[in-house]
Amino acid sequence: MRSGLAAIVGRPNTGKSTLVNALVGEKVSIVSDKPQTTRGRIRGVVHGDGYQIVLTDTPGFHKPRTLLGRRLNELVSDSTTDVDVVVLVVDGAAGVGRGDAFVAARQVEPLACPSLCVVNKVDRLSKARIVEQLAAAAALADFDHVFPVSAKQGAGLESLLEVLVEAVPEGPAYFPDGETTDQAIEHRIGEIVREKALAIAREEVPHSIATQVEEIVREEGLVRIDCVLLVERDSQKGIVIGKGGEMIKRIGTRAREELETLLGEKVFLELRVKVQKEWQRDPKALERLGY
Repeated sequence: MRSGLAAIVGRPNTGKSTLVNALVGEKVSIVSDKPQTTRGRIRGVVHGDGYQIVLTDTPGFHKPRTLLGRRLNELVSDSTTDVDVVVLVVDGAAGVGRGDAFVAARQVEPLACPSLCVVNKVDRLSKARIVEQLAAAAALADFDHVFPVSAKQGAGLESLLEVLVEAVPEGPAYFPDGETTDQAIEHRIGEIVREKALAIAREEVPHSIATQVEEIVREEGLVRIDCVLLVERDSQKGIVIGKGGEMIKRIGTRAREELETLLGEKVFLELRVKVQKEWQRDPKALERLGY
């Protein structure tokens, strides 16, 4: 049996969460085209014949402008401590650049463990452009391997997984067979709601949205969920609610559909929107939200 921990790092919006979900084989981390969607240390477990890989999906490493941003960067650094392998994910479609070099210098080069680089989104590139991006990625650090991958389409994942298995030591499984994440159900519910809000709300709102699941009540054949969406300003509250409540209804409908699949039961989802002034810069608010 081989088992170990792999930290998935990279700048915002490179497809880290999509890669983790693809390797695990189910959705354990929410996905959005908005940068810095991942705000916690999300563990996804890959089970296979004779191996178990625990992947840690981390927030995008960036130059922070808020206390939340600084804490997320600290979380990335903590997540690479004592891992068996680190995987830097870069966006081949956007092009390898200074942001990737910034992450590599701080989250890859200082580590003594094996390091891999994934050039993601190669489905959008020509063959010549793939070769160019692979070379640019290889120059970022002294990687053991560099892989062209399309996490969205599944291309290149088999080769990546083979090398991940080789990189981890012999040892017992960390999680029971079939368990794919260590997240509490309250956290998964809140993240699904936030994902739908990110997909529907306007551009100026996403970074200001947080979620809190206040109550889960299980009845016969029904799960009642009370969830609050937090924003920083009254104007944002109006955007999230929408004219006549249209926006919040759309968020709730999409979230409920996925929650029913996750929980295997009918869901009654009550969403409310509250204003928490400047919560991204408020230490006490961040503590309450688990950041």
